[in-house]
Order: sequence, then C-alpha cells, then structure tokens
Amino acid sequence: MIRFEKVTPNNWRQGLKVSEAQKMYVANDMQILARAYAFRDMRSNALFIYNGDTPIGMVLYYDCDELSSYVFSELFIDERYQSQGFGRETVSKILELMKNDGKYDCVVLCYKTENTVARDLYSSFGFKHTGEQDEDEIIMKKKL
Repeated sequence: MIRFEKVTPNNWRQGLKVSEAQKMYVANDMQILARAYAFRDMRSNALFIYNGDTPIGMVLYYDCDELSSYVFSELFIDERYQSQGFGRETVSKILELMKNDGKYDCVVLCYKTENTVARDLYSSFGFKHTGEQDEDEIIMKKKL
C-alpha cells in the first residue's frame, strides 16, 4: 500500500531515478521540483510516493483555473520499482485526492505520443483524448 509525502526542505533529495528507456517520456525528480516551484501559485502538489518507508517515485499535480481543471502533470516510478503496480495505485489515489479536494470536477494530462504505456494506463482510468495536442504530447481529459 502506497502513501504520499509532500516534498519539503528536509526530504527533497531522495535519489530517485527514471529508467534510461523512459528519460524521453518523463521528467526526473529535479525537473518535477522545478515545475512544482514554477506552478506554486497554482497550488502545485509535489509528492513523493512511498511504499512503506521506501521512496519509490514522485507525482505532481496543480490547479488550472483557465481550464477549470486539475493538471496531472508528472508521474514517475523509480526504475527499481517499476512493473509492480505502483503506477496504477498512484493514479488511483491521486484521482481520489483530487476528487476529495473538490475544487474541480475534471483532470487534464498529457503524454508523449510514443509512450504507449502511459496512454494505456490513463485510458484504463477513463481518460479520453481531447483531439488536441501540445507539440508532441497528446492531451487527455477525465471527469471526476
């Protein structure tokens, strides 16, 4: 069972790594922290994903008033902990957090065109393509 911890000045260095094969698809831990800082005025939530006491990944989401939606911006599971169901469990719990927060009833995300693993994961949670793209990223949306 996973849990989340907010990134703080005391825990921000966890040594998590994106697998070599995924570097072209997902941000690493420092890029996520930079994006969280950039979106801090939009209630950005940078969270470490823990399995027990072990940090296994990171996730970032924030508010987007312009779209009346949450933006599920980043998710990665450390290369040592992939293919164990942690990504699926994380998506489920993050969607639950957003729903319980209640500010919006919609979630938007993007994935790189070639990242079929992300496409399949998000589709399995009911995300649908909007027909829009942001450069080489496909935009998906889901009602909570």
